[in-house]
Amino acid sequence: MAFADRNATALSYVAALSAVGFFGGLLALPWLVAGIPADYFVGPHRPVTRSPRTGRPLSPTVVWSGRIAKNLAGVTLVLAGVAMLVLPGQGVLTILAGVILTDMPGKRRFERAVVRRPVVLRTLNSLRRRRGAEPLRVD
Repeated sequence: MAFADRNATALSYVAALSAVGFFGGLLALPWLVAGIPADYFVGPHRPVTRSPRTGRPLSPTVVWSGRIAKNLAGVTLVLAGVAMLVLPGQGVLTILAGVILTDMPGKRRFERAVVRRPVVLRTLNSLRRRRGAEPLRVD
């Protein structure tokens, strides 16, 4: 008996989850791009995280809790992406999303180099314009 025949139900669930993840990512992308602060890519350092309600800088406890959660989510996505390289799913895209979420040396310089490319900046600003966000600024 073939593997696919023995595991048809499990493979159906994996395929359905892969499809939901792929289309969910496509739907979430404009929202996520619009959420990037317009000045995020200006200067060599990340801007200070501020409260969207008051505009004041967030407390260090809140900032570090968020960074830890973001890095855990990034590592989880990288591991899931590696698994998807041999299972059905968008492995490379999932790994890329995980790398984007994690904090690592040289990541900011890499992000700025990618966003400075005219075709990338034009595409990101087009997505932002559709959501009513101001264009990204780069230096």
